[in-house]
Amino acid sequence: MKINSILFFLLLSYFGHCQEVTIAFGSCANQDLKNSFWPEILSHNPDIWLWGGDNIYADTGNYEVLKKMYRQQSLQNGYKKLTKHCKITGVWDDHDYGTNDGGKFFAQKEITKKAAVEFLQFDKDDPVRQRKGLYSTTTIKNIRIINLDTRYFRDTVYKYYFIDTLTQKRAYGFQQNLEGDILGEAQWLWLEKTIEDSNEKFIIINSSVQVIARDHRWEKWGNFPKSLKRLHTLLTKFPDKKVLFISGDRHIAEISSEKIEGLSYPLYDFTSSGLTHTWDNKRMEKNRFRIGELIIEKNYGVIRIKENTNHYTVNLQVWGEQKKLLLEENVTLPK
Repeated sequence: MKINSILFFLLLSYFGHCQEVTIAFGSCANQDLKNSFWPEILSHNPDIWLWGGDNIYADTGNYEVLKKMYRQQSLQNGYKKLTKHCKITGVWDDHDYGTNDGGKFFAQKEITKKAAVEFLQFDKDDPVRQRKGLYSTTTIKNIRIINLDTRYFRDTVYKYYFIDTLTQKRAYGFQQNLEGDILGEAQWLWLEKTIEDSNEKFIIINSSVQVIARDHRWEKWGNFPKSLKRLHTLLTKFPDKKVLFISGDRHIAEISSEKIEGLSYPLYDFTSSGLTHTWDNKRMEKNRFRIGELIIEKNYGVIRIKENTNHYTVNLQVWGEQKKLLLEENVTLPK
């Protein structure tokens, strides 16, 4: 009987390490547009749903208007069922932050944060309610989730203008801010301590804006080279942790991968954006780090992570309307 009990607990421990975690995420959901994805997302039986930003299109600092828009989003067909099925968390981008392409100088950011915290259903005792910014962390089974705030503390990026050859209209892009910062010192220190103290060895960092892609002209970590370098350096301090980035913002889906000096594994950035809308004009966009195709369709992302004895198997999927699989990549990361 004693031997059987020992065997039982050994098997329980083994299969516990082999448990699969299913994470669904997405971004860019205009509350005034139909979103047919929620029942399909629920069918994947996710353990958690991560909002990646632009969770509503508000561009306002008016609390009552924000509440009304978030309520409208919450009443989308199937979303309430999802919130009852699994944990909800996430972060904002610019349109739910309150101003397009906004950063630290937005005057109403405390008002918009209050509305966002309520929508994202943070526990009443969650530290995010007390501190500046919307960054937070949670765990789901054996996975650590870190939501970064790339708006509240972010320095200014300046635009440049040109004539778009496809539309023949005036367009813009963003210059690099060579000395600027994205996260702010308090969030940097929190991020490092959160990774260091995490008992979970696999970490998903929800960034809102893309971390790896650097060839396009839009908002990205690449606009702040000092911050990007600091992020890489921070990750190399914790070789026993494995980090996967997710991002939104772009109204496309793609998977990017980059090898960083000092890391024993490649970094991946899984972008899923466009729950309700995508590009009007389809075009190719350069991304030297892209794996697979550029997806220019409405989409959401699903990540399945399984911890094995000496490695993680990670399945990345982009899903489109009518539950069409648009892109899939399988990744193996060493423990």
